[in-house]
Formats: sequence, C-alpha cells, structure tokens
Amino acid sequence: MSILINKDTRLVVQGITGRDGGFHAAKMEEYGTNVVAGTSPGKGGQHALGIPVFNSVADAVNQEGANTSVIFVPAPFVKDAIMEAADSGVSLIICITEGVPTLDVVEAKRYADLKGVSLIGPNCPGLISPGKSLVGIMPGNIFKEGSTGVISRSGTLTYEVVHNLTIGGIGQSTAIGVGGDPVVGLYYLELLKMFENDPETDSIVLIGEIGGDAEEQAAQYIKDHVTKPVAAFIAGVTAPPGKRMGHAGAIISSGTGTAKEKTDAFAKAGVPVASEPAQIPDLLRTRR
Repeated sequence: MSILINKDTRLVVQGITGRDGGFHAAKMEEYGTNVVAGTSPGKGGQHALGIPVFNSVADAVNQEGANTSVIFVPAPFVKDAIMEAADSGVSLIICITEGVPTLDVVEAKRYADLKGVSLIGPNCPGLISPGKSLVGIMPGNIFKEGSTGVISRSGTLTYEVVHNLTIGGIGQSTAIGVGGDPVVGLYYLELLKMFENDPETDSIVLIGEIGGDAEEQAAQYIKDHVTKPVAAFIAGVTAPPGKRMGHAGAIISSGTGTAKEKTDAFAKAGVPVASEPAQIPDLLRTRR
C-alpha cells in the first residue's frame, strides 16, 4: 500500500508547456504515472507530449478526471496556481517551484486548508510510491517497492538515504520530500500519522536538518503516537549558529534548532539517529 498517491492517481501538470514542466511530465509518464492533462493559460486545446492541454485546472478535472496537481510554474505565479488548483476539485497539490515568497505560501496554504486540499511543498522534489506513481522530480530508478515510509526535508539526502535502503534490500512504501522553506504544506506530524495508519508501511525513516523545532515536535509525536520502528538522520551537525545551510528553514538561531537538540529529542523518544545515511538500513533492521 502507499499514502497520498497510487495507481489511481490522475495527474494534471500545471505549466506543462514550460521547459521544466514538459521535461518532468515526460519522466513521470515514463515511470508509469497516469498523467491525464496539463494546463497553460491560452493554450487550451493543444497537446504536449500527446497529453491534452487545458486553460485551467478545473477544465482538467471536469474533462479528464484529474485528482492531483503538480506545479512547475514560475515563483511569482505559484500563489495563484495553488489557489486555482485548490478551487478545482483536486485533493492533492504538489508544488515543485522554489523561490516562492513566504507570504505567498502563507496565503495559498491557508486557502488550500480552507478547501480541504492537501499541499506538499513548495521547493520540494515531490513524492513517489514505488511501482505505482511518481509525482515530482525524484529519480525513479533508485526506488524499490516495499514497506518503509520516508519523510525528508532535503531532496538530495532523500536520494542518498533511499539508495542505501534499496541496495540494502529495504523497499519503500512512499517517499515524500516536504521541502525546506520556512512555510510548507504537509509536514512531519501529518505524514507520520498517515504512515502509522497505513497497514502496509511497517517502518519509517525521518530525514531532518538544523533549524526550527519540527524534528523535536516529530520526536514527541513518535513517542506518544507511533508504534512502528523509526530511524532518523539529521543534517547540519557542524553548522555554525546563524549560518543558513542551503534551505531557508535550515538556520540555527538563539541557540535553538541545533542538531544536538534534535538528536537528543529523538533519543528521548527511543528513535536511533544515524551519523551518516549509510547507517539507516542497519538501524531499521535492529528496530524491526
């Protein structure tokens, strides 16, 4: 089984006629994702990669039964793209675009919440349920169908950890990159709950990094609510205070958000923390 996406996912690509949207639409379709439509205002009635293009997401929902949207439009247009998708009838929106103004995300996320639509991202690699569906920019060839759920703030670390899981014979149920911006959609707590309730996910890997207190909150949630084995990795152990490390949300401020604080929080919750990604498979095996 998987969470959020599966073989029934019917995807609309917002920005399919752009360079990135077109490139990744082809990759997603090649993987086996059911890409049923694309949108590009003013280009309705055309086709891209043999996929019908519509002027709006609502048209894609009404005419092709799209239930999930992925966004590749430029950052200044992302707020409107998310709100349009939330209005259309899809149940899940994945925003890949980076550099989106934080206040735009605050407004768009609030609107999606009011509409009851789940948002992943922005500034994220998307998600994949191996063997079923890929929505985003993840390299499908490194993933293996299985029963370990993966949640990550970092795209590239996701790939490194998953590669180690796969070569170690541990497949994944769903892997999700939540994004590294200060404000994003679905995050650790919501996704941990989904994996806990998924009968075919038997273990979870959580990949965090310095900055904020999301990992500390996740550790407490795991302690209180998660019965499945969890292993973690925290990036940024050597980061100096006040220095941003790649992601806008990855900054230590006023002595909080350090790797040590996060590692200690996981230790109190009984979650082992790897010192390097290659250790994750062995940590999971000792917990199963």
